[in-house]
Amino acid sequence: MKIFGIDPGSDRTGYGCILSDGNRHRLVTCGALRARPHAPFPERLLTIYDGLSELLASERPDCVALEDVFHARNVRSALTLGHARGVALLAAARAGLPVAAYSPAQIKRTVTGYGRAEKRQIQIMIRLLLGLDAVPSPHDAADALAVAICHLHHSRGAVLESGIPAKTSRSGKARPSSWRDYRPAP
Repeated sequence: MKIFGIDPGSDRTGYGCILSDGNRHRLVTCGALRARPHAPFPERLLTIYDGLSELLASERPDCVALEDVFHARNVRSALTLGHARGVALLAAARAGLPVAAYSPAQIKRTVTGYGRAEKRQIQIMIRLLLGLDAVPSPHDAADALAVAICHLHHSRGAVLESGIPAKTSRSGKARPSSWRDYRPAP
C-alpha cells in the first residue's frame, strides 16, 4: 500500500509518501511546499494546491492521510489552517483518492507512544521506523510521514467515504475507539 501523508499549513505544507507491505515501511518521497515569502494568501493556497496535485499525480498513492483540525490559539490561525487543509482535501478529491484524517495527538501517540511528543521526538521516531540515515527535514515533512504511518496502523486499509477510518477489528466487528468504551466479551 502506498500512502501519501499531508501536514497542512499556510506557510509550509509538509508531504510524505511511504510504501508498506504491512510489516516494513519504505520512504518514497518527502518534503515541504512553500510559497514565496510575503505572497498574498490566495497565491499561497494556489502553490499548495498545484504542488500537491503534481505530487499526487506523479506518486499515484492508494490513499491520502492528513492531520485533522485542532484547537488553534486564535480564530484567525484556525481559519488560515482550515483554508490550507481544505486545499489539501480538494487536491486529494481531484485525484480521486480516499482521504483519512487523524488528530495531532493520535498521530503523536501512534508514532512515539506519547500524545504530547515534541517535533524532535517525531523526527527521531520517523528516522527509526523508516530506517533513514538522517531525520527528515523540515519538521513538516516528518509530520507528514507520521500522518502516513498513523494511517497504516489505524486503518488496516479501510477508509470510509467520509474520510474517517473504519473502526473495526479483523473479525469485522466494531472495536472500541477508547479504553473507556471497552467491554470484555461475555
